[in-house]
Amino acid sequence: MTRQQFGEKEIQAAWVGEAPKLGTTITLAEYDPEWPRLYEREEQRIRSVLGERVLVLEHVGSTSVPGLAAKPIVDILLEVPDSDDEDAYVPDLEAAGYRLVIREPDWEKHRLFKGPDTNINLHVHSPGNGQTERYRLFRDRLRSHPEELALYLAKKRELAAQVWEYVQNYADAKNDVIDEIIERARNA
Repeated sequence: MTRQQFGEKEIQAAWVGEAPKLGTTITLAEYDPEWPRLYEREEQRIRSVLGERVLVLEHVGSTSVPGLAAKPIVDILLEVPDSDDEDAYVPDLEAAGYRLVIREPDWEKHRLFKGPDTNINLHVHSPGNGQTERYRLFRDRLRSHPEELALYLAKKRELAAQVWEYVQNYADAKNDVIDEIIERARNA
């Protein structure tokens, strides 16, 4: 399920606290081979904190695709048995330094944490969500099809040059090209 484009009211409602305004362009960094190592460090930390509650833990998003410029934020997908049951995992993540910043129970039971010392987006979902497959299809398609990577990179650079009130607005603006690439991956 693709995320709808959010206005300020929806963005503010999802944030724990106030959503930070951007008010400028997006900075894209060239691919950094350190990104997979940063993911591996976070993976070890998350697994040590949550143990068997980790059902899926994967490096996703642009930093997981060699050769792709990205915001220098490592995206991580985590599935726990029930992401709505925050008492079962949030206190342990918070004790390890992770900070819950977004709560979207009506959109795929999504939660988002920032990391203790690495710039990450830890996306937490429950099994059966619609995002795990999308993350995997998109990542794997970009890794294996240079023409798709080039298409996406061109769109990212075009959109990053624009001024955005919130980072979420930039993310939403990429939905059409992401959906097209995922659709081709599904039909391959």
